[in-house]
Amino acid sequence: MSLLNVIRRWHFRDGMSKREIARRTGLSRNTVRRYLNGKIPVPEYPKRSSLSKTDEFKEILISWLKREAKRPRKQRKTIKNIYEDLVPLGYSGSYDRVAAFARKWREEEKLAASKHTYMPLSFAPGEAFQFDWGENWAYIDGRKTKLQVAHFKLSHSRAFILRAYYTQTHEMLFDAHNHAFRVFEGVPERGIYDNMKTAVDSVKKGKEREINRRFQAMVSHYLFEADFCNPASGWEKGQVEKNVRDARSTIWQRIPRMHSLDELNQWLEMACVQDWQTRKHPEFHHKTVHNVWLQERSQLMKITAPFDGFIEQIKPVSSTCLVNFDRNKYSVPASYANRRISLHIYPDTLAFIAEGQKIAEHPRAFQPNHDLPAQVIYQWQHYLLVAQRKPRALRNGAPFETLPESFKQLQSQLLQRQGGDKEMAEILALVLYHDEALVERAIEMALAAGNFSKQHVINCLNRMLNPDILPAHLPVDIGLKLVTEPTSDSSRYDTLRGKRYAQ
Repeated sequence: MSLLNVIRRWHFRDGMSKREIARRTGLSRNTVRRYLNGKIPVPEYPKRSSLSKTDEFKEILISWLKREAKRPRKQRKTIKNIYEDLVPLGYSGSYDRVAAFARKWREEEKLAASKHTYMPLSFAPGEAFQFDWGENWAYIDGRKTKLQVAHFKLSHSRAFILRAYYTQTHEMLFDAHNHAFRVFEGVPERGIYDNMKTAVDSVKKGKEREINRRFQAMVSHYLFEADFCNPASGWEKGQVEKNVRDARSTIWQRIPRMHSLDELNQWLEMACVQDWQTRKHPEFHHKTVHNVWLQERSQLMKITAPFDGFIEQIKPVSSTCLVNFDRNKYSVPASYANRRISLHIYPDTLAFIAEGQKIAEHPRAFQPNHDLPAQVIYQWQHYLLVAQRKPRALRNGAPFETLPESFKQLQSQLLQRQGGDKEMAEILALVLYHDEALVERAIEMALAAGNFSKQHVINCLNRMLNPDILPAHLPVDIGLKLVTEPTSDSSRYDTLRGKRYAQ
């Protein structure tokens, strides 16, 4: 720095040439020219770092200060109290150092809090709704269960709806939209979301998103615009963020014990609508949320049909006619064993599709706490073709444990005689051609009559199918009288065999 100062003074003050300066200093003229044309460098010095006896207890002090800041003002400890609590832990410094540390921490907290400033938002009627997921616990069928709760809130009227599910998968998200738009009686122009994985496959630069195809199909069906927040910018949908927190105290704490998830969702829908009736609107203080929603409803687009929000997967069928999904197994007709079929996944049902036709449907089973064993869900009708080929499988076949009680009673009677397995299999096969309720009624009639046979079951079934052709009771003419009574002569039966056999 001293040489640079001399060079600049010689040239700009004394008027010395660059050649002369180079001769006197021994530097090249290019170096001298660079020094003269460049800016004067500002010296930088390393920041002074001084050790303090509070450095060793920094984390403890910060945790204590945060704890005291959350307490009511009259219950907080003073800095002197904190200093006295710190001394037994080995602190050997002075009280002044602890007080200086606390002052610096408070100033940094105030500076950080001043950065959390937001712009108040205003929405026109029917303009937008906000969506977010929450997590809560409830007692379902006597078990404490963790639930994923979908929160919808209309940005103008502040009407909201809650719906609970076991997971946050695509089919749950689509079903939540169907029910929310049904309760709101229309669809707003725009939906505001965070960057959830069920909607956004990847976040690009700025507002650009790679949207999931199934989610895009749902958006196209309801004809609204999906608007995604910037990452870590929850304030852009602050209404529903606050609703997730407030619902825990206003609604969720009042939930009674439920027998099923459907019962819980019915209760939640009723509780939300009732809350609209009494809650004052934060902007229109003289109106309730329900009053403002009634005005906003005319600005919502009417729903023509709900979105068919299933997720499709290709699944193999085992040799035992079972399809594995989500730790559980479900039966399909035996003719599709060892093949691949399509599975349509809904929130509460599973539809099995083959060759463009629905071949089976089962209620979806859940193990939300993962402490229950996997389930195997059978429909005994799916195994009738196997029973016809292997009748003895009826004795210990697991699917046939779900037979109606009348079928089991008839089976226990038939298995007592030879060929009863095959006869029972043929009776069960009647379900393939006739309504199961009619077949069950025919079996009950056979049991009541005490005639345990396939022929009698078929006869009872035909009587129910054709009551006019085969009446249950034939008319008897009681006016007929016998004129000539037959004689009791057994020898006349021998004449029927001829004279050669007569004795």
